Amino acid sequence: MYQVRKAVFEDAEKIAHVHVSSWKSTYKDLIDEKDVSNITVENRIALWEAVLKVPVNGQVALVVENEQGEVVGFVSGGKERTKHYGYDGEIYAIYLLDSYQRKGLGGMLLEAFGKEMKEAGYHSLLVWVLTNNPSSEFYRKYGAKQVEAEMVTIGEGTYEETAFGWKNIDELVDRFVSERNHQI
Repeated sequence: MYQVRKAVFEDAEKIAHVHVSSWKSTYKDLIDEKDVSNITVENRIALWEAVLKVPVNGQVALVVENEQGEVVGFVSGGKERTKHYGYDGEIYAIYLLDSYQRKGLGGMLLEAFGKEMKEAGYHSLLVWVLTNNPSSEFYRKYGAKQVEAEMVTIGEGTYEETAFGWKNIDELVDRFVSERNHQI
């Protein structure tokens, strides 16, 4: 049985490993190799220790654990950073280890994150995805609408990102309740 819970400081190294492994497998065919290899476990450990020690911008971080209690994925986000699109919340990162993808865990993370953000007082949610990333379909599946596309620099390369959003966070949270009711 998989479990989603709030991340704690002691999860920093585990999250860093998931982050780097998932980053490299997700982006190996989407961005240049030198830009993929810029991310290291060491710099991600430092990042996650900082995030989990003193969250800023109302940041929320959740992990999903497998049956053995190992962290196999995470989601993190907080205040929307651009302030250009009329959304107040943003998913900064959501990653799962390859072997745990397509098992419903992304949906579990997204649902729990939506609920956490709603409880924290957020009303809408935005997420940025590399335009060529097939995972953008994941967000559409859960009702996100395409908002905007922009160019972003990753390492030395420039790539297009597309923003997807839920103008009303209730639409996201209610979608999971509705799906469960249809399965009964």
